[in-house]
Amino acid sequence: MPAMTDAAHAHGGVGLGLDAVVVAIAVAAVACYLAGVVLSQRRGRPWPVWRTALWCAGVAAGAAGAAGPLAAAAHDGFVAHMWAHLVGGMVAPLLLVLAAPVTLALRTLDVTPARRLSRLLRSAPARVLAHPVVAAALSAGGLWVLYLTPIFDAMRDQPLVHVLVHAHLVAAGALFYASVIGPDPRPHPPGRVLTAAVLVATIASHGILAKFLYANPPAGLAVADVRAGAQLMYYAGAWVEAVVIVIFCAQWYRAAGVTSSRASQRAGRLPERA
Repeated sequence: MPAMTDAAHAHGGVGLGLDAVVVAIAVAAVACYLAGVVLSQRRGRPWPVWRTALWCAGVAAGAAGAAGPLAAAAHDGFVAHMWAHLVGGMVAPLLLVLAAPVTLALRTLDVTPARRLSRLLRSAPARVLAHPVVAAALSAGGLWVLYLTPIFDAMRDQPLVHVLVHAHLVAAGALFYASVIGPDPRPHPPGRVLTAAVLVATIASHGILAKFLYANPPAGLAVADVRAGAQLMYYAGAWVEAVVIVIFCAQWYRAAGVTSSRASQRAGRLPERA
């Protein structure tokens, strides 16, 4: 019994230490973004308040899934685990992407760092990672790997694994949303038809995984708890996906309008034939 008590204390100590690291990273992320906002305003280029709010909310949501009460509960219950997944792996990346951090960085960085960031965005590795197919494989495919391999058990037992997996979910989710609806500049954006197809396939994959978990609960967990969590994944996740679909369609509609307007302007400038 003393050995088990010591192990529990050690486990809790590691968790508290990781919580402190996660909170420190979150505070630094907010501070850097706010510094960029202040610098942009000083240069006479106001930054939308709503984007700042989205960034702060996204950072808070991402941190909540990896540290604090929700993260602690996720080690013991599947429903809590799924809430952490939804808040940290779906809501947080969406909010972070809509905050347009790359645009803010390009606006506020000095010339040399801004050019380096621009070159990085145009590099071959960045183009590959930012492609919707690759981003979807990392995001949706990562979930299948999580639940069909021992990683899920390790995530529940080891706080460090939980934080690392959560960090992957946030990063992969942000990469996917950025490739589909990101407002930041993309030097080589793919066609919208391909992007739409990838979006539909990713949404379908998420729904199929939820149904799979409902029908095949992971060993060692209460069946009712897993099924409740799978239903949460399916229905609550659908609301987030609906928001993404609306934004994607609105962007497509706006882009089509701009293209049509430019075509009309060019046609108006063409000389009439005799």
